[in-house]
Amino acid sequence: MNATDRPYTHEMVVVHRVFRRESGLMPRFVRAVPEGDTARAALIAEHYLDYAEGLHHHHSAEDELVWPLLLKRVRLEKDMVVRMEDQHDRISETLTRIGEVLPEWRRTASKGAGEKLAIAMEEHGAALVEHLDDEERYVLALVAEHMSVAEWEAVGARAVEQIPKQKLLISMGAILEEASPEERRFFLGKLPAVARLLWRTVGRRQYAKQVRTLRGPLAA
Repeated sequence: MNATDRPYTHEMVVVHRVFRRESGLMPRFVRAVPEGDTARAALIAEHYLDYAEGLHHHHSAEDELVWPLLLKRVRLEKDMVVRMEDQHDRISETLTRIGEVLPEWRRTASKGAGEKLAIAMEEHGAALVEHLDDEERYVLALVAEHMSVAEWEAVGARAVEQIPKQKLLISMGAILEEASPEERRFFLGKLPAVARLLWRTVGRRQYAKQVRTLRGPLAA
């Protein structure tokens, strides 16, 4: 049985797909910005900041609600749980590095600053993918065995409650883009009826517009 077979954890796997996708796209977005196009640089910078904030909330929920429980309940695999915490620290370091070089690029949109930023983002992506691979390969099985449904759902609820209300539909779109038809039905089925209506009438177009705005230059 893999992580996607477990009702506890398949939501997390889909969310991980979003972080994989966006961390891979980010250096490409930066390198595609024309020299001196500070308006475009500002747009990409804001998208990155939304991404980083979402990743921070995702990891904070795990740090507060997952690792402490597993460390209490799991013995043989304790080293792996500690490894997850260490990887979170490494990812935070890469985000700090990005934060150090982002302001200059946003201000100037110079190719030199952009290349420094893109390299920092690639280093972040490599650290993140290593962590997500390990988490899916080892930790989600421990979660399914040692955490209750209510405990696991509290992790997702903690992350969602941190998302600004005006960005909830965009966040839903980012997840649904990575979901299979069955997974889409699952995610949409968890929403209140009014939220599903908002997604159909507003959210889909809003998210599609954002995707065109961000990714359009990559296809040029």
